[in-house]
Amino acid sequence: MSYMSFVFQDVVLFNDTVYNNIRIGNMEATKEQVMEAAKAACCDGFISAMTQGYETMLGENGSTLSGGERQRISIARALLKNAPIVLLDEATASLDPENEALIQQAISRLIEGKTVIVIAHRLRTVSGADKIIVLNEGKLAEEGTHEELMNNKGLYERLYRIQQESMGWSV
Repeated sequence: MSYMSFVFQDVVLFNDTVYNNIRIGNMEATKEQVMEAAKAACCDGFISAMTQGYETMLGENGSTLSGGERQRISIARALLKNAPIVLLDEATASLDPENEALIQQAISRLIEGKTVIVIAHRLRTVSGADKIIVLNEGKLAEEGTHEELMNNKGLYERLYRIQQESMGWSV
């Protein structure tokens, strides 16, 4: 486990300070390292706006934060841990566009120089991956790069096309 960092869709935060919730990623970290990880995870702005900054108590499971803020705290933890393998499990699945952009920036910093495993239903999330594995009903359906899978005109291409088309829908 020491070789892996995790960023899940459903973030677990503790009824403790912002500082301690980030520091869980590396209990040996200095205050400066915690703050540096928070800045890299695009947290510093909302943390600084809190009445007590890094010493602000978070409600149970981070109830005082938005989903995107909770996600960025989770990324700050992973940055602080600095493990060589990162697992992103639907890390951007339920975010508004503004938070998604900030989280994508933070994730870009997190995964630099790392082995990354991404579990995602939003296919644009994985389109830049070196290798994409498509599962269908628990079985391997296809594998390859985005370009290869698009050229194969299989399940990945069909799902990707549907997702792209649905982005233009409005009510």
